[in-house]
Amino acid sequence: MRSMGGDQVEEAVAGAVALLRAVAGRDWDGVGAGRLEWSCRRTAEHIADDLLAYAGQLAGRATTAYVPFEITLDDGTDNAGVVDVIETTGALLAAAVRTTPREVRAFHPYPFRSANREGFAAMGVTEVLLHTHDIAQGLGVAYEPPAELCADVLTRIFPHVRPGSDPWPTLLWATGRGELPGRAPLTEWRWSNNLVIEAGRLTLQGVTPAAAADLRAGGTGGFEWIEGGPFDGTRDAAGMVLKAYESGVHRPEWGMFVLVRTEDGRAVGAMGFHGAPDEDGRAEVGYDLAENARGHGYATEALRALAAWALAHDELDILFAAIERTNAPSQRVIARAGFTRVSEDEQEYAYELRAQDPSLRVYARTD
Repeated sequence: MRSMGGDQVEEAVAGAVALLRAVAGRDWDGVGAGRLEWSCRRTAEHIADDLLAYAGQLAGRATTAYVPFEITLDDGTDNAGVVDVIETTGALLAAAVRTTPREVRAFHPYPFRSANREGFAAMGVTEVLLHTHDIAQGLGVAYEPPAELCADVLTRIFPHVRPGSDPWPTLLWATGRGELPGRAPLTEWRWSNNLVIEAGRLTLQGVTPAAAADLRAGGTGGFEWIEGGPFDGTRDAAGMVLKAYESGVHRPEWGMFVLVRTEDGRAVGAMGFHGAPDEDGRAEVGYDLAENARGHGYATEALRALAAWALAHDELDILFAAIERTNAPSQRVIARAGFTRVSEDEQEYAYELRAQDPSLRVYARTD
């Protein structure tokens, strides 16, 4: 799996800087930037603001709000000077991404109040690509970033967007800047960093389509696994995530999570849903652990936290699981997590946990 990090930030900034330097002698103040209400000059300054803000969030380990600072350019700074600032702030974000540990998350308001280094890299790249496009459109010059760079951000912070045949037009459509055959134009849009749910000794970290593709292909998904992981069931579940993403029906909060130990940042297993709740308010949950992680209560701890998170949502009434009759350890996990056996057949037992179950109050946590 190609990583999403400092190299990608530098690649995006280098492409933007090359284009902007070539047109720095043009009037940026008197020309609107594409469909934006801003001028080309204001949009260029905004690129630098975002790059610095994201670098500051990571470097300062901000957890509750944005670090309260912004760029103020010296009086008389010309367009070429603004380009220099974009190049500099891009280097700062690249450095912050490279030096931030994988498990660190910093504040970002949408949608789950935090992002990791990969998320901030993807957001920075997206800001550069889109706003360079806006400026280029306003000035009437051609701009198209590398397709692989566009795919990098789509598979990480646009997991809800069905991929198209060409990543750049897809990214433009997903951000209200273009049209795609068979899809209605967008007037509002959001990117989506992965959800993380706290679970005592573990965190449940949402798996992006990029990570799912790598896991399905035999990779690590970008996680550091204990010996023996990931288990085959994790790779199969990653394939389900990838299939849903490619079909345009993936809802990341109802997807797959990797279970990561807080003490050492090592992944021990996976847990998640087979899809979003159906029209009856039901969703199925599944899980597995690497063999070396079994017998420590990790699955029970994670399932309690995930169930409490899920059943706090109005669209879900019943969380259920189907477990093979021969799988006694998994039956013990599901029972300890508060589920009740409701039926059986020759192959499986069916278990349910309902939203009104009072045991959920014990395990409810916020992310």
